[in-house]
Amino acid sequence: MKLSVLNITGEDTGKKVDLNKEVFEIEPNDHAIYLDVKQYLANKRQGTHKTKERADITGSTRKIKRQKGTGTARAGSIKSPIFRGGGRTFGPRPRSYSFKLNRKVKQLARKSALTYKARNKGIMVVEDFSLEVPQTKAFYDIHKSLNVEGKKSLLVLSEPDKNIYLSSRNLENSKVITVSDLNTYDIMNASVVIFVESSLDVLQKGAS
Repeated sequence: MKLSVLNITGEDTGKKVDLNKEVFEIEPNDHAIYLDVKQYLANKRQGTHKTKERADITGSTRKIKRQKGTGTARAGSIKSPIFRGGGRTFGPRPRSYSFKLNRKVKQLARKSALTYKARNKGIMVVEDFSLEVPQTKAFYDIHKSLNVEGKKSLLVLSEPDKNIYLSSRNLENSKVITVSDLNTYDIMNASVVIFVESSLDVLQKGAS
């Protein structure tokens, strides 16, 4: 598959790039995508949820009424979960939600996501560019020129660029990452994935 290379004004530069079949034209594996996205979201969870159980409640452990003869159920500590203000039964505790996923499964998931994007014409390639100063309007104008205004876009750079990152930060539907941080969730979450030429070279060389 060949794609035209655009400049930041949206004009065709006349150059074309070949998309590597091993990255953009594989047989997609939906289950691998599911597992990779599930792991990505699980790793983002803090897992710091905690409720007070019986042992965590402040209060006396004195038996609140006699065992027999009251006509009601027996009761011990005021911290019992059946009383208002008592501890919660089997409440959530701090835990880690992360789980292991094999590297080859993650690679398959990412290639599958890129294949879906390529099939749906959701991939663009632009010339390498830079911004002299952080400026949201300049970055917005680039999006407007590329006709991705209002769409969820993912811009993939070959290496970190502070000015581009800061310029994109105020745009709700825009995200900028480096090719080394490219992941299945961000690919699937974006309507359009925009590669700069150098980042596409890095991605395809790494797959060969």
